[in-house]
Amino acid sequence: MINRGLSLVATGVVFLTLLAPDHALDNGLARTPPMGWLAWERYRCIIDCKNYPDECISEKLFRDVADMLVSEGYINVGYQYVIIDDCWLASERDSNGRLQPDPERFPNGIKALADYVHSKGLKFGIYEDYGNYTCAGYPGVLGHLEIDAQTFADWDVDYVKLDGCYADPKDMNEGYPAFGQYLNATGRPMVYSCSWPVYQEENGIPPNFELLKQYCNLWRNYGDIDDSWDSVSDIINYYATKQDTIAQHAGPGHWNDPDMLIIGNFGLSLEQSKVQMAIWAILAAPLLMSNDLHNIRPEFKAILTNERIIEVNQDVLGIQGRRVYQKNNIEIWTRPITPMIGEEYSYAVAFVSYRTDGTPRAVEITLQEIGLTNPTGYVLQDLFSGDTSTDTNPSQTLRVRVNPTGVVFYKAIPNNPSGSLSGQ
Repeated sequence: MINRGLSLVATGVVFLTLLAPDHALDNGLARTPPMGWLAWERYRCIIDCKNYPDECISEKLFRDVADMLVSEGYINVGYQYVIIDDCWLASERDSNGRLQPDPERFPNGIKALADYVHSKGLKFGIYEDYGNYTCAGYPGVLGHLEIDAQTFADWDVDYVKLDGCYADPKDMNEGYPAFGQYLNATGRPMVYSCSWPVYQEENGIPPNFELLKQYCNLWRNYGDIDDSWDSVSDIINYYATKQDTIAQHAGPGHWNDPDMLIIGNFGLSLEQSKVQMAIWAILAAPLLMSNDLHNIRPEFKAILTNERIIEVNQDVLGIQGRRVYQKNNIEIWTRPITPMIGEEYSYAVAFVSYRTDGTPRAVEITLQEIGLTNPTGYVLQDLFSGDTSTDTNPSQTLRVRVNPTGVVFYKAIPNNPSGSLSGQ
């Protein structure tokens, strides 16, 4: 969670000396992008449990989410993390200097909540901030890095999101790695989600991606997502315009993070929800839902649980896709994926329309124009419907009609030299 309205100045801080590279975070986790549920976008900092008992940041909310991930089948398609965001903390540390949850909203403590999440076969994540305070004003980790890392391990946390409010961006290249080292030193495997690139970039400091890859499993590049098409399309455009700088740094164990899936909330149409799911798959992005799982409509749930698209997102090669075409408010994005036939990749191919002129837009293009050049052609599978087309030659004109603010999403699988489809 990025709060631009808060000061980024940290005071009275003594920074740890960066340890040698061989002590870096090396947890073997997040070999594919993490999948799960994160509280912030949908529930923000609602702490009024009297008036909003089903929405306030409390152990009840996260137990309910864990129940829903299992009972509604999300766990079966890969969603496994239940992650708390800001506003879970008490206003002060305990007498031993340890973090503690708000006693009224988390009366049984964080360890008991983690145990409940684990009892469902899920994993548990938590939020903190590399600053004097969290973005909402609760205690941050500065001055307490070692004890806080150990506290999370003692609570059996599986995932730590570290924000960057009330911290000096110039110090983040040392501070974030230091906290990652302390997490690693606990011996508890914990996915480490960092926020330092967005704070640094907003302050004119180029992020050090080699350092990020060395110490973080994923990192936020850009500002918070909001519940709107404008926000989703703005984030997509950021990743397109920055792709030559950032895409190469994604891969197994270290991912660019464009923020949460807002599918099933209030701001996106069905077509726009399909766009978010498709582009997050192309970007090899973490799939962290932030929505009301009790009230999601079936057609939106079908998008979130589409196993063909999740398979693209979770592809073992871990190559982040790119925008390869842009004309007349139509974009085409491609991502190399498995199965490979010899040296030929399969591809995920997304045709995205930003048009609002009321009718599907026809796009005519050859596959070779967008980098798909297998001489024996491809078989195209529609990743939303599952329908498979006849063979398509790279030089053959492909005609696609894309709905306004919608997407057509294909998997292009190369034919064997014999002309038969491989891997089927």
